Amino acid sequence: MVAPTLSKKERIVSQKLIETLFGGGNSQSMAAFPLRVVYMRRIRLEQQPPVQMLVSVPKKRFKHAVDRNRVKRQIREAFRHHKEVLYAALPSDEQLLIAFLWLSDRHCATQEVEQRIEKLMKRLAEKL
Repeated sequence: MVAPTLSKKERIVSQKLIETLFGGGNSQSMAAFPLRVVYMRRIRLEQQPPVQMLVSVPKKRFKHAVDRNRVKRQIREAFRHHKEVLYAALPSDEQLLIAFLWLSDRHCATQEVEQRIEKLMKRLAEKL
């Protein structure tokens, strides 16, 4: 059973990991508008969670921080609700790094964001 929270350990905060995810040739991506997911599998080290995530909402899309924060909150909440799909599909010796990127210039309803996240995560679980 996966804890229904999103802890600090489950977020990508290291600049080194971010560069690995976006700079390395091992990463792959898929999209379900208005979201794009960039992900990478790697060997899991001790005391690291199986899945770590990052959310990016560019200033280019929403000029006001309030709008960017709202979208990030919607994405994190949807991920928190559906992360057990990835935990179940991932082998115990591997780690998954995921970045959610917002592509649209408009807000979406929370239910729509949650449906898109769920769809992306199920597609990703099938590939694992």
